[in-house]
Amino acid sequence: MINVVEWTRLEPWRVARARTDRDETVIIKWTGPHASRARDEPWRLRTEAAALRFLSEDLGAALAPRLLAVDLAEGRLVLEDLAPRTALDGLLRRHGAGAHADRLTAAARARGELGAITAGHAEAYYRRRAALGPVDPAADRLGRVARQRETGMPSLLGVPVPGGVEREFGAALAELAEPGPFLVLSNGDAEANNVLVREQGPADARLIDFEFAGFTHALHDAVPLHVPGPGWLTLGGPAEGEAYRRALAAGVPQAEDDVRYERGLAAACVSYALARLTRLPVLDGRPAGDDSQAQLVAILEAAARTAEGALPRLAGWCRQVAAALRRRWPDADVDLGTQAPYTPRR
Repeated sequence: MINVVEWTRLEPWRVARARTDRDETVIIKWTGPHASRARDEPWRLRTEAAALRFLSEDLGAALAPRLLAVDLAEGRLVLEDLAPRTALDGLLRRHGAGAHADRLTAAARARGELGAITAGHAEAYYRRRAALGPVDPAADRLGRVARQRETGMPSLLGVPVPGGVEREFGAALAELAEPGPFLVLSNGDAEANNVLVREQGPADARLIDFEFAGFTHALHDAVPLHVPGPGWLTLGGPAEGEAYRRALAAGVPQAEDDVRYERGLAAACVSYALARLTRLPVLDGRPAGDDSQAQLVAILEAAARTAEGALPRLAGWCRQVAAALRRRWPDADVDLGTQAPYTPRR
């Protein structure tokens, strides 16, 4: 039994830091509507509870907060308080990436370690998850790939989709749909806001927010190290991607195979870019100069750079679409290479 005597909400999230009658601090998390609407609230609560207990109790891993208590009926979790760690994205916004190079590398390493320690353990996780309620491992594995299989390659902005592009698109989706040894647990959102690090001394990174956790292709979690996520216009250098790969290879030795790794990374990056491209009608309606327009250009060009070796036709198509967007949005026709690493999207 955990008795809470006072608590303070950590706005804007559905999270509070509480003090117990033992004068210990804990984190209380509760459910509510999510913008993606992909999963209902009870599903997300059960998934986070199962993932955290799987990591700490089944695998003995200290990569995420320990789950101290759960009330499924009330929709609440009580978690270990990871303070004084703080969100990596906040540090990057306040001080810039240059001040936190070691923390960025540690965060990438933690994501890779999550894949390394969970590879080969999908059955154990889904036994634990199924005990809390229905779950579909195939849906977890496919994620956005299922939707992309249905819709196919988009035809837009007058950019043609020749047969070679279609074939590479099919090969990319097949790679992601059947990860083989790259099937690992992901928290479902590997962005910097879901990594906590110590601001002083060793980073001692921890991963948070496992509401959308599931076993999927490991290289989905590498995408934010190569392609800007929702909060950024630019990223850092290759050190983070290399740290992720080395950490992953400790449990997935196939990550050392250049051809196989680059194929999976290219597929994941292009899949992400195509998912973001579905927002084109929304971005078209925003005022000229809105950062989200330049960001979409940056996403497509970064995905193209990552994919040019393994999926050259898809990479070329991404570049053509990015060029069309630069013509469509003159204010987005900027040289992002002159901007600092991890320049935030306003």
